[in-house]
Amino acid sequence: MRIDILCTLDHPESCQGTADNVREALDQLGVEAEVHQFNDSRKMIDNRIYVVPALLIDDQVRIAGRVPDVSEIVSFITERPRYLQDVAKVA
Repeated sequence: MRIDILCTLDHPESCQGTADNVREALDQLGVEAEVHQFNDSRKMIDNRIYVVPALLIDDQVRIAGRVPDVSEIVSFITERPRYLQDVAKVA
C-alpha cells in the first residue's frame, strides 16, 4: 500500500498533522505501507489537487483541504482491496 501526503511549504503544520495521523492509523491497524510526503506543485497539478494538505491512498485522492482524523484514515485503509486481501490471507 502506498500513501502520499501532498502539501506546500506554506502550510507545514497541516502537513505534519496529516503525517502524524497517518502514522497513528497505520499503528492501530498494524499495517505496513510506503508513506511519502511531497511538496511538489507538479504532483498536485497531475492529481488535480488545488488545496492542501491532500491524502492519496494507492494513487486515489481521499481527502484534500483539511487534516483528516485518524478514524477517517483507518476507514480509508480498511476499505482498500489490498488491505482486504491481506486480512483474508491471515484469517
